[in-house]
Amino acid sequence: MIARFWTAKTSPAQASVYADHLKNQVLVTLRKVDGYVGARLLEREASDGVEIVVITFWRSLDSIRKFAGADPEKAVVSDEIVPLLLQYDRQVRHYEVVVEDDV
Repeated sequence: MIARFWTAKTSPAQASVYADHLKNQVLVTLRKVDGYVGARLLEREASDGVEIVVITFWRSLDSIRKFAGADPEKAVVSDEIVPLLLQYDRQVRHYEVVVEDDV
């Protein structure tokens, strides 16, 4: 399994708007992609905003390409969400999941 990491920063007022966008638009789309396994949204308050980490889980890089296109390292960020973000990664990072512990 592959974990795909993307990070961004937003304002405290926009963090819940981003979470709603992820739940109601992005995840709906991802669930239709063969090879998508799941996702997590992490938030952390910082002095200059709210840090966001989105981790999606995939069976393979080929599965990720079905969502992200030919360059799986390129972040997929919709034009409508960009104004909510103070900064965001243009590139994502992929990691092979080597140990899992779901209790």
